Amino acid sequence: MPKNNTVISIRNVTKIYGHGDSSVTALNGVNLDIKRGETLAIVGKSGSGKSTLAHILATLDQPTSGEVVIDGKNSAKLPRRVVNRLRNRTFGFVFQQFYMNSRDTVLNNVMLPMVIAGVKPSTRRKRAMEALKTVELADKVKSKANDLSGGQKQRVCIARAIVNNPAVIFADEPTGNLDSATGDVIQKLLFDLNRTKGITLVIVTHDMELAAKCDRQIHIKDGQIIDESQDATDSVKSAKGDRK
Repeated sequence: MPKNNTVISIRNVTKIYGHGDSSVTALNGVNLDIKRGETLAIVGKSGSGKSTLAHILATLDQPTSGEVVIDGKNSAKLPRRVVNRLRNRTFGFVFQQFYMNSRDTVLNNVMLPMVIAGVKPSTRRKRAMEALKTVELADKVKSKANDLSGGQKQRVCIARAIVNNPAVIFADEPTGNLDSATGDVIQKLLFDLNRTKGITLVIVTHDMELAAKCDRQIHIKDGQIIDESQDATDSVKSAKGDRK
């Protein structure tokens, strides 16, 4: 069982896709604890298993074997509806692909997690407006998502990620589709949320500069953690100083 300061713990997690000769082992016996309030980068090349690991940590996918423990609860022993509710209330998600309803308004896109959670309409709007103010997009509340720039869409996604007051935000290549200047804005916003609200931040990336800004980096290769570093070099400490 995880300690009180551990929000997610996985033990001996393996994920195999397919069967027989066509099977692929995406994760192979991975162990990891994620602490409350930390910033963690999961780093690896395409196909290394880093996104699979993030999806299993976030209960978006189930392991073939092993344990995923969220806030002390073994997700495999919970009914699926309980896991879905736990995910909705505990996690927020920011993806490289924005996954927005492009023809709907910014406000409705941000309110969607609260609709799923059963939050009453008046509270939905209030919390959505607060989240949009946090990402400096309150003036776009009536705009259609399709009319926004890439950076604005990603800020809307961050607003959507925080409306249920999550303990953890998973960001999968959050700056991958953005130019460097816009990417810097998104990075700053995510790290500010970690610093000001205490939200645990898990970033999946192949960008070593972004990874170096996190408290901890784990490196994935062929479905296994091959290296872990924690403020181990001057470059990491310098990068962390740059984001404060």
